[in-house]
Amino acid sequence: MGFNIKGILIEPTESVAIQAFRAFIVGGIAFIADAGVLWMLSLTGLHYLTCAVFGFLVGLTVNFVLSTRFVFKGKASLGRFGEIAVYVIVSLVGLGLTEVLLWLFTEIAGFYFMISKCIAALLVFAWNFTARKIILYRKAG
Repeated sequence: MGFNIKGILIEPTESVAIQAFRAFIVGGIAFIADAGVLWMLSLTGLHYLTCAVFGFLVGLTVNFVLSTRFVFKGKASLGRFGEIAVYVIVSLVGLGLTEVLLWLFTEIAGFYFMISKCIAALLVFAWNFTARKIILYRKAG
């Protein structure tokens, strides 16, 4: 039988474990884009919470494109417009969580804002994946 790399990375699947693995990889790529924009903009002197919003927009775009191609293949349960709308709403909740966590970990706990971003990203990943899986990409029937 052997190891099926295409089955794990490319072929459509209903396996939540494989989808979660793919979402983690896609989320990592989106995180690099998001955190990169956050860090680069912070070098201009903008407040880190403002920079985080711009990073979020870049990360959201990367995540949406890659997730719809590699994580949750097939049709969303709500159609294309509904998929985009719910994806953005779920992500906006994630942005709100990110902003609150960034502020808490940076201002209250005293962490460097990029460390706070890493912690927040891990926590918000769970929200994003679970909400998208349940709302958008649940198995019909």
